[in-house]
Amino acid sequence: MGGICSRKRGQEVNEEGVRRGITRKYSKSGSSKWLGASFGRPVEPETRKNGVPSLLELCIYKISQDVDRYKSFSLLPRDLSQQIFDELVYTERLNYENMQAFRDCALQDLCLGEYPEVDDKWMDVISSQGSSLLSVDLSGSNVTNIGVGLLKDCSNLQALAFNFCDLISDDGLRHISGLSNLTTLSFKRNNKIKGEGMRAFSNLVNLVKLDMERCSEIQGGLVHLKGLKKLESLNLRCCKCITDSDMVSLAGLSNLKELQIASSAVTDAGISYLKDLRKLVLLNLEGCRVTAICLGTISALVALLYLNLSRCCITDVGSEKFRGVKSLKVLNLGFNNITDACLLHLRGLTNLESLNLDSCGIGDEGMAHLSGLSKLRNLELSDTEVGSSGLRHITGLTTLESINLSFTLVSDGGLKKLSKLASLRSLNVDSRHISDAGLSNLTGLTGLTSLDLFGARITDYGTNFLSHFKNLQSLEICGGALTDAGVQNFKGLSSMTLLNISQNSALTDKTLEIISGLTQLASLNVSNSRITDGGLKHLKSLKNLRTLTLESCRVTAAEIRKLQSTDLPNLVSFRPE
Repeated sequence: MGGICSRKRGQEVNEEGVRRGITRKYSKSGSSKWLGASFGRPVEPETRKNGVPSLLELCIYKISQDVDRYKSFSLLPRDLSQQIFDELVYTERLNYENMQAFRDCALQDLCLGEYPEVDDKWMDVISSQGSSLLSVDLSGSNVTNIGVGLLKDCSNLQALAFNFCDLISDDGLRHISGLSNLTTLSFKRNNKIKGEGMRAFSNLVNLVKLDMERCSEIQGGLVHLKGLKKLESLNLRCCKCITDSDMVSLAGLSNLKELQIASSAVTDAGISYLKDLRKLVLLNLEGCRVTAICLGTISALVALLYLNLSRCCITDVGSEKFRGVKSLKVLNLGFNNITDACLLHLRGLTNLESLNLDSCGIGDEGMAHLSGLSKLRNLELSDTEVGSSGLRHITGLTTLESINLSFTLVSDGGLKKLSKLASLRSLNVDSRHISDAGLSNLTGLTGLTSLDLFGARITDYGTNFLSHFKNLQSLEICGGALTDAGVQNFKGLSSMTLLNISQNSALTDKTLEIISGLTQLASLNVSNSRITDGGLKHLKSLKNLRTLTLESCRVTAAEIRKLQSTDLPNLVSFRPE
């Protein structure tokens, strides 16, 4: 959601896959400890844990503070050198000069993805780790073919990532052809790599995961993957050069479990070559020019659990073939030209746990066909013709945990029907048809942890009903008519980690004072309000706050930075900035 809580329709579904939860620019993988979050500000040892820091933690912290005093760490135990290195990366104290102290330290994991100023000069020290080096992430660096060449003697490398490294070409790939122990290799978004350059991969016989997302010039290169019989995951998302003929090369990869070819030029004919991939669990075809004809092949994939057909050419014609994919747990049909007639053929998919029908031409009658999907946990109905009467068909889905009714015709009366779904944890209703009465109809859903009422006509009176949702962790009431008086009713929501009350123009500094007791908050958005610099002092108690958005308020970036430096140690993102 944007800084001022604007909604954009027609955007592509998250291209990171059919399963949610991946938010990183690119994923990291390795042999042991990979940093899982963006680099942040220094964290002092006494704040790392709830208790007293260990002696080892204190030593590592002290060494990292005075790192320029040390010429070499090669005599230290490898585990200790590794922890010092990781600390310097995390606190962004590592530079080319102090990097020299790690020469010949036999480090195993070097996670420098997105780290500033990394280039070929650094590669001499990196390669000096020799056969001990197991995983390297140099994504987003300025390393060139020459730098890649220095890794050729690191014979035990298992994981290597060069995502967003546009200075590496086919010549660089030749240097890694001898790294036969590689199991994970990633070259996302590289326009210099050609199909012929992928010949270097043919020797990587132990490769399990290969990521070539957005590599736009690799046409014809998949032929060099034929011998990689251990390959389980192949990501070719947004490689528009991949065509039906490339699928022939994948036909023999019998261990393949995940295949992502979203936004490629593959059609039904290309999918037909995949019929023998009996271990395939995930298939992402989002944006491909496939029709329901491809379901004939897909039905032969007996292990398939996740299927993404969003933004394809699926219509009601041939949709009866959905009856053959009964193993599916997750199905995404968003942004296809299907109607209620298609939903008739989903009745037998009783293993479905997640169904996405975003922006499809379905309505109330189609909901009747979903009534038997007793395992359904997540249902996406955004931007459909479903209204209040259609919801009566799904009130028996007692396992339903999340439902998105944004931009539908659901009204207050429709929400009353949902009150029977005691298992519901997440509800998104982006609609002007919802008012205070709708919120009152939800009070039986005491297990709700996420409630999004963007665009609903909620007033101060409606917030009185929030007291029923003691487990609420995420709340969004944007564009309503809230005042400081209504925010008073948030005080009891002590589990809240995300609060978005943007576009409520009557809110003042008093609001920040009221919510100062919600100490678990990690994300706060009060944009388009009357908040001023003077109100920022009330945020000092929110020590867990990581994201703060106050756009179109009378607040300056300088004052937020001052608050960040003195009282909000975990704040890593704020607007205005």
